[in-house]
Amino acid sequence: MPSTPTLSFMIIFCLVSLVSMLQNSFVIIVLGKEWVQKRVLPAADMIVASLASSRFCLHGIATLSNLLAFFDFCYQANLFGVLWDFITTLIFWLTAWLAIFYCVKVSVFSHPILFWLKWRISRLIPRLLIASLIMGGLSAIISATGNNIATQMTISQGLQGNYCTFGYLSLDFYWYYYLSHAVLMWFTPFFLFLVSITLLMFSLYQHVGKMRDHRLGPCDPHTQAHTMALKSLTFFFIFYICFFLSLITSSTKIKTIQSYWYWAREVIIYMGISLNSIILVLSNPKLRKALRITLRMYMLPDHKLSRPWTKGVSALK
Repeated sequence: MPSTPTLSFMIIFCLVSLVSMLQNSFVIIVLGKEWVQKRVLPAADMIVASLASSRFCLHGIATLSNLLAFFDFCYQANLFGVLWDFITTLIFWLTAWLAIFYCVKVSVFSHPILFWLKWRISRLIPRLLIASLIMGGLSAIISATGNNIATQMTISQGLQGNYCTFGYLSLDFYWYYYLSHAVLMWFTPFFLFLVSITLLMFSLYQHVGKMRDHRLGPCDPHTQAHTMALKSLTFFFIFYICFFLSLITSSTKIKTIQSYWYWAREVIIYMGISLNSIILVLSNPKLRKALRITLRMYMLPDHKLSRPWTKGVSALK
């Protein structure tokens, strides 16, 4: 029987995962309807829809694997680990592409490469999404290969009876193998993300300086676009920190699923991801409008709904 703190954190974790899955389902439905109606999605919405789908799967896999492990059900732990690595890598690269897209579209640097990207970034997004899937697949293959090698090492050292040597070899293997895996698959998109944020900050600083030189107001569209992009990416940065916390703790194998500290860590990590999904919805005018329409439709009686909102609801169907 789990202790009271453990049970409490388990319930909170399940509720947070459920809420986040509902949030991402909302994003998928709204953008999916637009894609069905118009047969095309803007480049930014394509990334947002892919992120929402990936996060939905991430919460589902995390909830299912944690509950199965806690109640000692027979399940393929390696399979869940491979799927988790695939989705994690996919989310990392999708977040990096979104940051690069914001940087290219919003920044005001006068560089030929930036001008070239401004004209072609929207056309490149489908290819970048495919590249993200490829990187996720490579991450899953690397993870599966590492698990297979570790299993073979366990069997080999177990047959020889040299468990002490196996302990050191296994620890060294996990550190070097997964460190190289993390650098290639996770820290590379994180580096691209940081570069994009830094460039946006410098672009905003340069733009504000030009506005002051011309004695113009600070509330022009370019300044507002910079501010909105930086706000969104700041919450993405918090999401990255939560994810890195999860990766570090899972890579070092410092976890006991029966402990309430494990479930408290899971609550913190996935609550950060859930809050990031909320910011993603609120920072997107299209999703924000659809959310407002949905809330009015379900919170107000039918006779109190105004005609413009009714038209908006019918347009989303």
